[in-house]
Amino acid sequence: MALALIIALPFLGICLPLFFERFGRSACAFGAGLAPLMALILLMSKRTAVFAGEVELVTMPWLPELGLNLSLRLDGLGFLFALLILGIGLLVILYARYYLSKSEPMGRFFSFFLLFMGAMLGVVLSENLLLMLLFWELTSLSSFLLIGFWNHRSDARQGARMALTVTGGGGLALLAGILLIGHIVGSYELTTVLASGDLIRGSSLYPVTLILILLGVFTKSAQFPFHFWLPQAMAAPTPVSAFLHSATMVKAGVFLLARLYPALSDSEWWFYMVSLTGLATLLIGAVMALFQHDLKGLLAYSTISHLGLITLLFGLDSRLGPVAAIFHIINHATFKASLFMAAGIIDHETGTRDMRRVNGMLKYMPHTAALAMVASLAMAGVPLLNGFLSKEMFFAETLDQHLLGSFYWTIPALATLASAFSVAYSLRFVHDVFFNGEPVDLPKYPPHEPARYMKIPVEILVLLCLLVGTVPAYTVAPLLAAAVAGSLGGDVPEYSLAIWHGFNLPLAMSFVALGGGLLIYSLRKWAFRWYEGLPRVDSLHVFSLVIGNIAATARWITVRMENGSLQRYLALMLVSSLLVVVYALTPLQSLRGSAPLTPLDGITVVGLVILALSSAMTVIFHRQRLMALMVLSVVGLFVALVFARFSAPDLALTQISVEVVTIILLILALFFMPDRTPVESSSLRSFRDLIIASTFGTMVALLAYAVLTRPYDSIASFFLENSVSGGGGTNVVNVILVDFRGFDTLGEIAVLAVAAVGIYGLLHGLRLPHPIRDYGGRLWSADRHPMALDTLSRVLLPMALLISVFIFLRGHNLPGGGFIAGLITAIALILQYISHGVVWSQERQPYSYHGIAGLGVLIAGLTGIGSWLFGRPFLTSAFGHFHLPLIGEFELATAMLFDLGVYLAVVGATLLILSNLGHVSQDESCKEVL
Repeated sequence: MALALIIALPFLGICLPLFFERFGRSACAFGAGLAPLMALILLMSKRTAVFAGEVELVTMPWLPELGLNLSLRLDGLGFLFALLILGIGLLVILYARYYLSKSEPMGRFFSFFLLFMGAMLGVVLSENLLLMLLFWELTSLSSFLLIGFWNHRSDARQGARMALTVTGGGGLALLAGILLIGHIVGSYELTTVLASGDLIRGSSLYPVTLILILLGVFTKSAQFPFHFWLPQAMAAPTPVSAFLHSATMVKAGVFLLARLYPALSDSEWWFYMVSLTGLATLLIGAVMALFQHDLKGLLAYSTISHLGLITLLFGLDSRLGPVAAIFHIINHATFKASLFMAAGIIDHETGTRDMRRVNGMLKYMPHTAALAMVASLAMAGVPLLNGFLSKEMFFAETLDQHLLGSFYWTIPALATLASAFSVAYSLRFVHDVFFNGEPVDLPKYPPHEPARYMKIPVEILVLLCLLVGTVPAYTVAPLLAAAVAGSLGGDVPEYSLAIWHGFNLPLAMSFVALGGGLLIYSLRKWAFRWYEGLPRVDSLHVFSLVIGNIAATARWITVRMENGSLQRYLALMLVSSLLVVVYALTPLQSLRGSAPLTPLDGITVVGLVILALSSAMTVIFHRQRLMALMVLSVVGLFVALVFARFSAPDLALTQISVEVVTIILLILALFFMPDRTPVESSSLRSFRDLIIASTFGTMVALLAYAVLTRPYDSIASFFLENSVSGGGGTNVVNVILVDFRGFDTLGEIAVLAVAAVGIYGLLHGLRLPHPIRDYGGRLWSADRHPMALDTLSRVLLPMALLISVFIFLRGHNLPGGGFIAGLITAIALILQYISHGVVWSQERQPYSYHGIAGLGVLIAGLTGIGSWLFGRPFLTSAFGHFHLPLIGEFELATAMLFDLGVYLAVVGATLLILSNLGHVSQDESCKEVL
């Protein structure tokens, strides 16, 4: 389980910086680096196996029915990215120790940092695509926290919100794409998906799947036209920018391109969408980087450009395109992290990042200047540095593609042009910051070198740029070979990492790019004048306008659809349902099917007529609330009789019990309301409602007729056959509730308990005026507790409790059960409240109904957990037959404990609601009057 531990360690170490912060800043950084260091040691212990081409898989079932397993994968590609995440992450932690000021909460910063690091490790080491997606979304959330770390700044808050919105939207598209991959392949495991490339590409869903996957990739990796969020994220602290731009966040998208390359590539859809998007991003980022005055802004657009370069390489139809892409991922991580750290040092020591003010830093910070210049030249692709090797390989692959037919030359030409701009903005970074005269009005003057240990991470990264650029075969070659094998599934083409391949066209393109960059930079004044003449577009302002318009549109729709009118809500719901019913019935040639209808007898006809008349009277008398409630109770009674008529005694008992509780609830509520409903609807609206109701009723009747006259296969036979053998009970309905679908019942009683607590919270402390007269002006009776009701309730209570116990105990084999018994008990106890009052009843029932409802849910949950002790799934019931002297043989089932939980939850929740309605009526002035 070492692989799982590598991911878990950053999460486990989240609290360490918060704990060590009390001992000082260095201790806090030590606590932050401890877990990543251990994870890096574990990762490096697997280096030999990974470089030998082995793939380590760890799988533990989680939700196998959904295809979601805790599956992890370590191959060369995952090893590379995990190494970048942990290695550069440790360097950034050391750097951040000296970058953050004493007034900033360093412990919180490092906790966010470790959360993000763990999420990224989960992305690159997941074998299951759904698990990878969970970590993918966690990277968006944790990066939101990091980008907005300086939450006192509006630009940080807005940049974090933009990043979360864009990458979160892409995550939704990625979710849909992954679900489609699972639908096509039948699995979410990468081993299966990567081996099913032909199946995926041959599917009719392939274009949609690819577009959705690429939307997730392009938003995460800031590809055109989603590139605008990345420069706005520069409001984050520089350690965050260094980490996000070099090894994490934006690299997650290109990682997914590399990971899914065998499954999704090798099609025109892939080649054109990926390559053209990458080419556009490469050019736009390179051009925009030159005109930025902010140091981090220049580096942000250069990151966009280099991510476009990597994406373009994955999209080319050449053998070595993925090899060059992965190689450039490694090189970009080293020189970009060092450049961001150098920019942070300059900002830290001068108080500004404006290149028009930060000039001549070579004289004040020679050590930092030397490091930054080497990293800048590596970014420009100067020979003997790592960036040159991968860019030369990039040029070679642009020449080896055949995407645009006779216009294939446009790709290498535009690639050379973008590289020339890359040289130009690298020269600007070097010249404007370290030369170009004297500094101008610096907030901190004179600047000086930072603390010694703040430069060590930059020195290590710059040294890697030099070593990879001069001796690639002895430094990066094994790592690159393993990563390429992990991406391409072992089918690694031949390639060379030699620093000299003779005089060839890629070398010529490199020198053209270098010369072109010098020319562009020499013409920078003219170029800046041209750029200043362009219309200014603030991506943050545009984003805010778009979000504002979306919110305004949503409000407009909400106002039109949700105006507080229950009539409108019901009308929209019924009309929508009506359209669905009409659409479903239209293809039928005849509404009547082959199955005969159940014959009607006289008693059934009379009952149905009374039910229909009662329903009509409810509508007729709906403005007279008490009369409507009385007629409505008749409807409920006859519905219960219908259940009994068609052999559903459990439903009949439940219906009667619920009906009684509901009527009591409504009577208590109506006590505080006017007797009559005011007329609010016009005649035209009433006529509209009549038409909608009549049409919908007719369509439902036709739908029922069409269904009931057609044969159908029911799951009822399964329950009938397995009720006794599987659940140990002959009452199929109760066995379904407490055994076959016990999880549903557990959820329902939990919702019931939560709803009761919510109603209690709404009613607690509420005091409504106590009505003194009825609607006719007559005084209410002064006898608040009539003797007849008092006497009757005392007699009924023990009888009702006895009946509820009887109903409860017999429920597993005969009509009854915990739900019905709970309602009967609640009705009997509520009758005491009605007949004797709240104070009298609570003095004799000093129970916490909150506790009763909670205890019921707890017992039901513990019953389900108990099955785990015997190695069975959650809520698996057991039963057996036992013999006792004098009593004889009897059956016991664990489902009875679950039913007890249902009973207690129903009693507690019902009494919690109804008894608090009684509290609302307690009014001292009323007591004096009465």
